[in-house]
Amino acid sequence: MSQEPAEQRAGEASSAEELDTEELDTDALADEQPAAGQEFDHEQSADEFVVEPPDDEPLGDPGGPQEPLPSTEELVAQRDGYLNDLQRVTAEFANYRRKAAERQQETVAMAAAGIVEKVLPVLDACDAAAAQGAADVVPIRDALFGALEKEGLAKLDDPGAPFDPARHEAVAHEPGEGDAVIAEVLRAGYEWNSRVLRPAMVKVRG
Repeated sequence: MSQEPAEQRAGEASSAEELDTEELDTDALADEQPAAGQEFDHEQSADEFVVEPPDDEPLGDPGGPQEPLPSTEELVAQRDGYLNDLQRVTAEFANYRRKAAERQQETVAMAAAGIVEKVLPVLDACDAAAAQGAADVVPIRDALFGALEKEGLAKLDDPGAPFDPARHEAVAHEPGEGDAVIAEVLRAGYEWNSRVLRPAMVKVRG
């Protein structure tokens, strides 16, 4: 009867010790947590996780060797190179503008020549009518030709002139002495600003 209470008391003592240990652990954990209103030291915590660079990877040296500045001769040579490039580009652009202007003028002249070439049959009809005695047509022909002549139209109608294959088309030939000359103009030719629109149809002697 006396042994049983002693074992019971020993068990109660062990239970009490376990409870004390749990209370101590809980208190220790509570001490590690920041109290309410206490700020967490972020800087101290961040320092704990700083990773130091390895010893075999040295950091860059901002005060290392710098590239030498170019000399005066190098700067002058570089300036002269830029100046030569500028002069070359300027000359090329001037040539381009000149050629573009020439092409534009040539296009305008060709367009005008095409219009004048379509008027030539009207002048031929006026010449034919005047040759048949229609005097009323002569003023109209002269007015039309005078207006076009101011713009650059010229008539190839020159009997006795030397024969020129670029300006005359020979459709008949008669014997003669010396160089070939135009004996008769069968149909007048025309040129526009020194450009032959239509060669004159002629009879050649010689």
